[in-house]
Amino acid sequence: MGAPKKGGAGARRRTVAELEDELEARTAERDAALAREVAVAAERDEALAQQTATAEVLSVINTSPGDLAPVFDAMLEKAISLCEAEIGTLWLDDEESIHASTTRGAPPAFADFLKQNPTHSVGPLNRRLRGSERFVQIDDLADTESYRDGQPLARASVELGGTRTLLMVPLPREGTLVGHFGIFRQEVRPFTDRQIALVENFAAQAVIAMENARLITETQEALEQQTATAEVLGVINSSPGHLTPVFDAILEKTHTLCGATLGSLFLIDGKLLRAAATHGYPEDLAQRWREGFVVPARLLDDSIRWVHNPDLTLVDTPTARAVSGRGGVRTSLMLPLRKDGRLLGAISCNRQEVRLSDKQIALPSIRFDGDLWDKAADPKFCEVAPAITADAMSPSRYSRATVVRRLR
Repeated sequence: MGAPKKGGAGARRRTVAELEDELEARTAERDAALAREVAVAAERDEALAQQTATAEVLSVINTSPGDLAPVFDAMLEKAISLCEAEIGTLWLDDEESIHASTTRGAPPAFADFLKQNPTHSVGPLNRRLRGSERFVQIDDLADTESYRDGQPLARASVELGGTRTLLMVPLPREGTLVGHFGIFRQEVRPFTDRQIALVENFAAQAVIAMENARLITETQEALEQQTATAEVLGVINSSPGHLTPVFDAILEKTHTLCGATLGSLFLIDGKLLRAAATHGYPEDLAQRWREGFVVPARLLDDSIRWVHNPDLTLVDTPTARAVSGRGGVRTSLMLPLRKDGRLLGAISCNRQEVRLSDKQIALPSIRFDGDLWDKAADPKFCEVAPAITADAMSPSRYSRATVVRRLR
């Protein structure tokens, strides 16, 4: 019998060990490849979901021309879902404050807080958005100076909304911040770059939708104003020498276009203003206006384009008390009627509520270009031109004056 070869068993053992190592390495490679495939599939699915969401939002924009409420609802719903967040809010910004326009997913207590306190002063986080930052992400809102200092919105967000991680993405329009999206998570988990990019895409779409709504609104306003002009001129032409129907028509169109419920058209009579036409007042108050009252000093200043009181209950004069008490007027606007610098009368447009700018509650009327001539009470986009009444009272009353024009 021959002697066994040296190292035979050891060689076999080394071969088995090598095979086991190779198997382990190949298994690790396979697992890594599977992990990469899963990651790629997840990215593909996420990208597909985002593309689908974008397409759905664009569809809402196309089917809701001029109506921004469903557009913002759709954007917030998609953003919350795809960003794995719980709460989303669209804020509208002006120079000194922010206003909660649309909110989705907020707990009842936080939703009630935003409803009762929709407007807030600009805080440090908002000021960062007004700088050069593309977005602001706060990993833990409960660990910020705003929260520790007791800033009301930060406190409510954490304590009522359960907010921890916050993403804020601006809505810039022609270099001006018109709003921002706030996306909230109720846990400390920062948003990914892909999720931030998604919200930025929605922000760009929101600005486009706002601009489209503004253009549509302007077109509708122009048509309404042209119609009012034609109708008043028609009354003038059909009532030669009879001013009462002319004044009634001017007052009616003014109130319709301005969303007013009460008011008068006054003519100056010496030192008094007397109502030539009234609308919406109780008869005893209308009679008081027909009897006349002393011309307000501000109307005598020909540099004054209007006299506006956001809340007439805060004005302590006999006339103001009568209008707010008996007439129930809150927001008041008076437009002087002048010809060649001479005061001929005035038109009043009154509301029985303190109504802030329509951009806070009626999204189709949102305006960001300063064309509304008082943001606080939003008397809207109309001014009765002084030339109309002047033309109606003069032999040249058939001139093609503009009845209603937007204030520039």
